[in-house]
Amino acid sequence: MFSFSRRGRMVVSHSLNKQQRNMILSGGYKMHTTANHISVDEDVRRLCKQGHLKEALHVLLVSEKAAGSLTYACLLHECSKKRAISEGRSVHAHMTQMGFVPERFLCNTLLNMFAKCGSLVDARRVFDGISERDAFSWTVMISAYARHGPVEESLALFRQMQWTEIKADQFTFAGVLPAMGSLYQGRAIHVVVIRSGFQSDVFVGSALLDMYAKCRSLEDSRQVFDEIPQRDVVLWNAMIAGYAHNGYIEEAMTAFEEMPMRNVVSWNAVIAGCAQSGHVDEALKLFHAMPERNLVSWNAIIAAYVWDGQLEEALNLFWRMPERDVVSWTTIIAGHAQNGHDERALELYREMQLSGVKPNLNTFAGVLPACASSTTLKHGMAIHEEIIRNGFQSDTFVESALIGMYAKCGRLEDACQLFDRMLHPDVVCLTAIIAAYSHNGNMEEALSVFQKMPEQNKVSWNAMMAGYLQNGHVDEALQLFLKMPESDVASWTTLITGCTQNGHAGEALNLFQQMQRAGLKAGAKVFACVLSACGNLAALEHGSEIHEEIIRNGLHSDVFVANSLIDMYAKCGSIENARNIFDEMHQKNTVSWTAIIAGYAMHGCSQEALILFEQMQEYGIYPDQVTFLCVLSACCHAGLVDEGFRYFACMNHSYNIVPAMEHYGCMVDLLGRAGRLNEAQEFINKMPIKPDASVWGSLLSACRIHNNTALAEHAAEHLFELVPNSAAPYVMLSNIYAAAGRWDDIKKVRNMMKDRSIKKMPGCSWIEVNKRVHSFLVENRPDP
Repeated sequence: MFSFSRRGRMVVSHSLNKQQRNMILSGGYKMHTTANHISVDEDVRRLCKQGHLKEALHVLLVSEKAAGSLTYACLLHECSKKRAISEGRSVHAHMTQMGFVPERFLCNTLLNMFAKCGSLVDARRVFDGISERDAFSWTVMISAYARHGPVEESLALFRQMQWTEIKADQFTFAGVLPAMGSLYQGRAIHVVVIRSGFQSDVFVGSALLDMYAKCRSLEDSRQVFDEIPQRDVVLWNAMIAGYAHNGYIEEAMTAFEEMPMRNVVSWNAVIAGCAQSGHVDEALKLFHAMPERNLVSWNAIIAAYVWDGQLEEALNLFWRMPERDVVSWTTIIAGHAQNGHDERALELYREMQLSGVKPNLNTFAGVLPACASSTTLKHGMAIHEEIIRNGFQSDTFVESALIGMYAKCGRLEDACQLFDRMLHPDVVCLTAIIAAYSHNGNMEEALSVFQKMPEQNKVSWNAMMAGYLQNGHVDEALQLFLKMPESDVASWTTLITGCTQNGHAGEALNLFQQMQRAGLKAGAKVFACVLSACGNLAALEHGSEIHEEIIRNGLHSDVFVANSLIDMYAKCGSIENARNIFDEMHQKNTVSWTAIIAGYAMHGCSQEALILFEQMQEYGIYPDQVTFLCVLSACCHAGLVDEGFRYFACMNHSYNIVPAMEHYGCMVDLLGRAGRLNEAQEFINKMPIKPDASVWGSLLSACRIHNNTALAEHAAEHLFELVPNSAAPYVMLSNIYAAAGRWDDIKKVRNMMKDRSIKKMPGCSWIEVNKRVHSFLVENRPDP
């Protein structure tokens, strides 16, 4: 590459390549063939003014002469505007090769270009090479770190600036405030703002207000707002956004009504706040009531649907947009990727490229989770190459997303190589490699990285705890939680979710109660998890109380929570309450329909389940793999073999859903329950994937019902190989022998279990009495 010396001169370490020198677009620009150097500068500046960056760069490169400062500045400004990092580097390389020594103004323009394009490595190299920096130089670099990370560098540079003769201005303060990671740091900067006399500046006030709001200190935000005598629309908008983003919708609406003058940004702030708080219906009403809409308005309402999990509605609105920018595309791509719709996310990414919209850092970070499987690894590697071509490989969040992608694809070695190439990994990247080790079950390495971290924040603690829970180490996660210097809502949510997913439902409910006693406000995810725990324990009374609390917190209209309520009531035996919740929902997504279909199927109401499935399709809601599993289960309980095969066939034909192992197991169960055991065996033999224990278990269970000993032995042999430590196939085969009166064979099975040290686990039951769940083991005394 190239760099600045401490004296301000550029040092050449490479030259322009042939491709850069011969860059010509199709139907390219016909250059004036004059030798007059001024003519070249005028041509370049005129093309830049017209927005023809590549043609302007071509004119510069073929001239083989240094341009003037104003010409270079025009090119760099156009690169900044278009986020054209490759062209920006070509301009920088031309300056270096021609021996051009830029003055401070041009150095700052170059620095600003790299910062706006998100290439902080290049920006820092330029910054370090400027011998006489001014306030603009410092502000650009401080703001860049605050925006793109690592934010610690932003604060470090601000402190370094204070030791110089350069005084921070209002733009410097506005640039560093977003980097504040704690209320303590924010208040310290606030003191410096007051000493510098900028406490009444509206621009700085908006940044202070926003900082306090992000630290969830709304009282401080309001105090800043009240102490500024001349409030403009920007300050009002910042106050509204602060209220809205923290879930204070009523306060946000009150401030919105009190505004002396609103603009489209005011409307957008309220809409975004309603959306983030789960009030999608309210956001939609505001959207339709807007006197005028801009691109941000459309993006906000699409984000509202995405956050609410209503991807079909989001996509329909997306295609109706009058225009789409990189934010629109990134929102819809990331939404599909985060909700597990990997193929659709990748399709949308390709469509974005075909539309001519250039991806940015957030796009790459958003699409990479869609490549987190062995089948999509090739797409992830292609996107990695594109990230390198665009010069974003050094961005912290993109690096972290790449580490996560390779780890989830089972390529831990590639993830580690990426991490090892980082010169100064920050807390974000360190947390990413902890998650990578955890995902691959290597908790010793994860713990080693965690313990060696120079600074452990809440995110890294939560990542380590999530790793333990992901690998089933609940006790270690609980111990780590107790050692945390400070826990937040995310910490409690991680622990409660992990306990629920690992079958520790009682522990999850206890933690929820402790969280409430600690005075922390539970969000939708926590309520969904504890409702799941209540469902697993059939704790109806406890679940009903949580339902009342959800209503008091205004989360009953949240689709995610409502879906969990349907599931909880169905599992607790109250299908009527489940149906009432479903009918009262204003917005229903695929999960909503699936939950109520599963509930009816669970209760043996197969006809109601299948009627709902048909209605679901009539409403234009697309079923997923889980929906079809519930439908096939309903067919099993009702003995509807032909209907089951029809639904099984339409999975692939009508919805392009490839049947998973669970679907094949359900089909074997369907045939087995109907007594068509030979057809069930033939179905297994023709499966395109190797049958697992669930498939052979379904066949063995059917053999017990219909007393088919020969086929039972065949199925059991497969189960002995697939699950050698499980007692279930031995016990089931023994019961089949007992029904047939084959006592000698029963003895053989018991001897096999003894020889292989296999023991039958005792049965467990539970009952809820006075809001407490009591568990009982077979041949065990009840708990007091």
